[in-house]
Amino acid sequence: MPQLNPDPWFMIFILTWGIFLAVLPFKVMGHIFPNEPTPKSMMTPKTTPWNWPWH
Repeated sequence: MPQLNPDPWFMIFILTWGIFLAVLPFKVMGHIFPNEPTPKSMMTPKTTPWNWPWH
């Protein structure tokens, strides 16, 4: 059965993933995010418990 012969397809598979791993990380890391995340405030907000009418 010819579809079980991995000879030509395995090389295409390896070359395709090689291209993906060589090109895509630089394209993805090259993006600039317009809004930098702001650090979270150290103060915790005061929370009040809910008064459940059936409790």
